[in-house]
Amino acid sequence: MFQDRLSRTPLCLTLPGLDGSGPDHWQSIWERERPSIERVGLGSWSQPSRNMWIARLERAIAEARGPVVLVAHSLSCHLVAWWAALAGEGAARPVAGAMLVAPPDLDRVSVDRRISDFAPSPRGVLPFPTVVVASRDDPWCDFSKSRAMAGNWLAAFCDAGSLGHINSASDVGRWHEGQQVLDRLLDHVCARDARRLDDEAVRFTPELVVAVPA
Repeated sequence: MFQDRLSRTPLCLTLPGLDGSGPDHWQSIWERERPSIERVGLGSWSQPSRNMWIARLERAIAEARGPVVLVAHSLSCHLVAWWAALAGEGAARPVAGAMLVAPPDLDRVSVDRRISDFAPSPRGVLPFPTVVVASRDDPWCDFSKSRAMAGNWLAAFCDAGSLGHINSASDVGRWHEGQQVLDRLLDHVCARDARRLDDEAVRFTPELVVAVPA
């Protein structure tokens, strides 16, 4: 039952992007300071393989033995899209939601050709509540393209202001605004009203997300 599946707080699985997330990255800080957050060891951080990353994400989700929320940064946003496309409608059973931060534009492989293995990213609707968080001056993706990706995935869209690629270089520290977005997503997927969730699980709207100030 949907209600039974969300009777406890989901485990949050962090998914770093290209070259991983160092100790000063907000993902690493959240893993150290927040409960129920674990990193997925995708491996080959500097030479990512789409198929290997999909297999390792699949294994991590299975090993969680309960609902998970995926917290992806950069290239791993497209990993989530690929995993969901291959899992089909069944993806909504183990995954309660996803927060996708700073997805790169895979059409701009000139930025770094190591991301080309993930192109083209699936454009289908993600079958779980999802929010895309994007920066206005991300060197890896134009803001309008980030919004378009959110539209393709039928995800809520959150304007993070001007934070670059929202990584260690962005100097966001604990990134309190990002934590507000995650908390709002967790509140949504953990709500006790199963009937309301059944009606709104895919239609996770921007109004349900804390807007990050510019």
